[in-house]
Amino acid sequence: MALWRKVVEKATPMPRSLTDGAVENTATKPIAKKPNVPVEPFRIGQSARTDAIRHDLSLPVGDRLRAQTPNMDAKAFRQMKRGKLNPDARIDLHGMTLARAQTVLTGFLLSAQASGHRLVLVITGKGREGADEGPIPTPRGILKHHVPQWLTSGALGHVVLQVTPAHQRHGGGGAYYVYLRRRR
Repeated sequence: MALWRKVVEKATPMPRSLTDGAVENTATKPIAKKPNVPVEPFRIGQSARTDAIRHDLSLPVGDRLRAQTPNMDAKAFRQMKRGKLNPDARIDLHGMTLARAQTVLTGFLLSAQASGHRLVLVITGKGREGADEGPIPTPRGILKHHVPQWLTSGALGHVVLQVTPAHQRHGGGGAYYVYLRRRR
């Protein structure tokens, strides 16, 4: 309370003209009329370019993986791509959410490496063909697009040596070969 009294003592009162309600009334002044200008009819999107080129900035996952240089023995890489090598273990991620699939995949790969496995098959599925509604296109197969990113970064980056799409006999576009590093 003492603090408020000090503030009141230092305050200067407002001029009397503003406190009496003598505010200028702008509603009674005449407003200058603008001449009526006809508005041209328009339709939404009339100025938009109809010849716009759609840019898909990222290559499909399979093409990106195929374009990578092999980090492993060239002969073993060729055999793996041709489906001549049989995977030591496999995991199927069908029907899992992203969070569940990532934890299951991480545990599986760490245990596979600890068991001495070198080549494992990760089955993601191709994904459902859904209606592409909205301005932002959604890729087909959410696991198919996220799994390669998980395998090359984060907790699995030091475990995985090579990732490539599986041969048709092992699942084709819905699966990946994952070549693991040797355990040290």
